[in-house]
Amino acid sequence: MSGNDNRVIIFDTTLRDGEQSPGASMTRDEKLRIAKQLEKLRVDVIEAGFAIASPGDFASVKAIAEAIKDSTVCSLSRALDGDIDRAGEALRNAVSGRIHTFIATSPIHMQYKLQMQPDQVVENAVRAVKRARNLIDDVEFSLEDASRSELDFMCRIIEQVIDAGARTINIPDTVGYAVPDEYGNTIRQLIERVPNADKAIFSVHCHNDLGLAVANSLAAVNAGARQVECTINGLGERAGNASLEEIVMALRTREDVLGLTTGIDTTQIVPASRLVSSVTGFPVQPNKAIVGANAFAHESGIHQDGVLKHRETYEIMTAEDVGWNTNRMVLGKLSGRNAFRTRMEELGTTFVSDAELNTAFARFKELADKKSEIFDDDLIALVSDARASAGHEKFKLSSLNVTSQTGEVPLASLVVSVDGEEQTTEASGSGPVDAAFKALEQVAQSGASLQLYSVNAITSGTDSQGEVTVRLEKAGRIVNGLGADTDIIIASAKAYIHALNLLDANIQKAHPQV
Repeated sequence: MSGNDNRVIIFDTTLRDGEQSPGASMTRDEKLRIAKQLEKLRVDVIEAGFAIASPGDFASVKAIAEAIKDSTVCSLSRALDGDIDRAGEALRNAVSGRIHTFIATSPIHMQYKLQMQPDQVVENAVRAVKRARNLIDDVEFSLEDASRSELDFMCRIIEQVIDAGARTINIPDTVGYAVPDEYGNTIRQLIERVPNADKAIFSVHCHNDLGLAVANSLAAVNAGARQVECTINGLGERAGNASLEEIVMALRTREDVLGLTTGIDTTQIVPASRLVSSVTGFPVQPNKAIVGANAFAHESGIHQDGVLKHRETYEIMTAEDVGWNTNRMVLGKLSGRNAFRTRMEELGTTFVSDAELNTAFARFKELADKKSEIFDDDLIALVSDARASAGHEKFKLSSLNVTSQTGEVPLASLVVSVDGEEQTTEASGSGPVDAAFKALEQVAQSGASLQLYSVNAITSGTDSQGEVTVRLEKAGRIVNGLGADTDIIIASAKAYIHALNLLDANIQKAHPQV
């Protein structure tokens, strides 16, 4: 099964490994929105979460398993009975479900993290796979820290877990340590040396610590792996994971060399990228391959001339191939509620209630009074901003006045509603945003430290909405607040207040490592 087919299975772990990015924690509804977009993208497997990590993660996996019909829904679990049973429970109503269980196999992990002998590790792995197979037909087994594991030991444990019923064997580069030739050779040797390798699909999951996640993944599929685990925008712990859009478009663009295909609808790549970026608050860098704003921009006169004469001179794929053609003006100030709802549904956003639709539509009308042209990106940011405000709201911005002039210290005066009671405050700062944040802190007294302040222009033009991300840290907890407005100071204040509300809501996030 590992090397006889030219079809590569795309396993998306944005909702599990991607969520482990600091501050990228998502609510159940946000995870469900992304899962539905991944289904439209025609992802083969959606890793929805880590069911035992928290009640919230269990509820998310369960909701996604019940809502998704065209993709396999997967839950991660350690090689522990409680983890496996909890994953099975969350996936009970899935049309197609998978339990993904793992245990560390490198000498350093076995000795210091697991404190187990190799024989014990094999025994635990086999027991875990058998228990999972009693609950569900589709079981994946991962050798954590495989790139630092001994080849002979990997062959031994893989053979036994395949015999126990694992259909997919994942060889992760957990710490981003591998280089392409080495990693591809490891995959090739495992497929050749494991006697029952033909009974399983070999998979890879590469981290990007050395910037080699995509290269390692491609080397692995070239060596016979037929599943790649990846994330939208390369989201993930530390330096992130292999980027789904780069993997898919490399396989498509260089099918002449690699001879491999996927089932992905590539026109849904950019919508998926935008949605994940807006939900997590992680902006996409302009020069990011495939989905960055500059990915299909040509500044050089030589390049522009060549593209105008014959596109293929400097473009190896079209912007339309990956969904960039959706960024067109569609609505204006005279557009009605039904047109707004219809366009949002085309962009992958469904409103769960009339109240949510009305709130978003009211914001659309406000924006239409400020901007003459409203693009799809504006609509996505507008709804994300509305949903950020619709959550737990201890703090709410009532009014903001900022004065800033040459030679004078900027001053911010705010009226903030705290649990329904309005408080007035003012503060000075080194700039208007700094003054606004200091004024908010006088009211909130959060004790949080500012880790990141990021501004992203959603569309071109001086009337563009600014989308602001504010990352706050308090006692080890990290949250990302989002705000969007044509006034960048107001967008900044909205983002800071959203972060304060997330801290106050005390939504906990648990990692598989815990």
